[in-house]
Amino acid sequence: MTEEKNVTAAPEAAEENLSELLQIRRDKLKNLQDEGRDPFQQTKFTRSAWSAEIKGDFDKFENQQVSVAGRIMSKRGMGKAIFCHIKDDRGQIQLYIKKDAVTEEEFADFRKYDIGDIIGVSGFVFKTKTEEISVHVEKVTLLAKSLRPLPEKFHGMTNTELKYRQRYVDLIMSDESRRNFEIRSKFISYVRRFLDGRGYMEVETPVLNTISGGATARPFITHHNTLDIDMFLRIATELPLKRLIVGGIERVYEIGRIFRNEGMDTRHNPEFTTVELYEAYADFNDMMDLFEDLLSGAAMEILGTYDVEWQGEKVSLAPGFKRMTMAEAVKEHLGIDFMAIDSDEEAVAAAKAAGIDMSKCEQTWGHALYECYDQKVEEHMIQPTFITMHPVDVSPLAKRSPKDPRLTERFELFICRSEMGNAFSELNDPIDQKQRFEKQVELRAKGDDEAGMMDTDFINALEYGMPPTGGLGIGIDRCVMLLTGCDTIRDVILFPTMKPLAE
Repeated sequence: MTEEKNVTAAPEAAEENLSELLQIRRDKLKNLQDEGRDPFQQTKFTRSAWSAEIKGDFDKFENQQVSVAGRIMSKRGMGKAIFCHIKDDRGQIQLYIKKDAVTEEEFADFRKYDIGDIIGVSGFVFKTKTEEISVHVEKVTLLAKSLRPLPEKFHGMTNTELKYRQRYVDLIMSDESRRNFEIRSKFISYVRRFLDGRGYMEVETPVLNTISGGATARPFITHHNTLDIDMFLRIATELPLKRLIVGGIERVYEIGRIFRNEGMDTRHNPEFTTVELYEAYADFNDMMDLFEDLLSGAAMEILGTYDVEWQGEKVSLAPGFKRMTMAEAVKEHLGIDFMAIDSDEEAVAAAKAAGIDMSKCEQTWGHALYECYDQKVEEHMIQPTFITMHPVDVSPLAKRSPKDPRLTERFELFICRSEMGNAFSELNDPIDQKQRFEKQVELRAKGDDEAGMMDTDFINALEYGMPPTGGLGIGIDRCVMLLTGCDTIRDVILFPTMKPLAE
């Protein structure tokens, strides 16, 4: 079929050839419409079996009548017979169309069908001489005409950016992309079953907020016309969920979209998905146990193994993740013992001596420790490692450590240099919380548009009393990247944010 050939000539010639192909397909559609056989007037096709069912249990289906439907992915003619493969939601199956087995019109029409057309057929199941399970077609119906040619079969979508803009084509051509999103769906389903099984209650909280809070990030701002106020797309679900802990829902979680007006790279998209969960009478150690159980259990159930490959590294998700404090990690890799340093000046000097850029942060002990880890130590975290006891300076919502008030009971899980989740022993002291909010307000007044805002209603909620609580936020997209082996977040988000094409 000459119209399916790829064009490798100059761009102008290729564009002209594509235009010709588009016109050919439109002409075929018009001819059908003129004959009163418009395929787009078909409203339903009753399918009796899927491709995978037939191929997976041939003994059951052999010589049985079936109705199957799907998109034509290949087609070849052999005189009075035509072979083609159609793709449905669960795989592909071969069709055999013999001239004397269908009407003359159906056979003539089928010769004109294009790769990409969607058809429904009825017939019986058999094996060809080459032992390929196939459907011997006895009736065929065109259900939708494809007016654009698919990418060439053996190369698929070679333009990486185009596959993100046209995910629908990517999914048609790439079984690997389809697998990635099946794993994503299974992981989210697993998370729900895992938490539901532990007595957590799933809730939904507002996406639009009058205050930006719950994390340190630059928000998206919109305007509510009726109220004539600016509102913020949520940057976290933390504060509403902790209000529910105050209200007596002792185990609560939400899976939902988060929006942050930040840069885009292989690990960041302006909108992404998290699960945040909170458990009363628990602490960050309980959250570590829960996260480890969840991730290792998901790997075994979805992949059938604890061993994965990601970002060029072999990783084991078997239970027993490494746990170490941030100060221990910095001491191990940089030789700086922050726990033996008392002053801000000495800490900052030690960080600078190790080549740490301190120009963009406050000159404090906590910031020096954090920047040492962030700039020089995080890159060494390949196998699953819980980094605990973060400085209070960078943890405005975590509870201070009773052993050292400079630190908080907080952890982040790192795998292959990537943060997978963040957890606290939640701050439930309303006076301390208010002081930390005030600190954030000061930073915002100095021009830090990522700093949080004062949330007086949340302070009010804490004043009613919130029990000791463990909280955990997990990046769904990062976890799916890990389970699928994808190196960019765009491969696990169906429709990632893209810069608009020039008109």
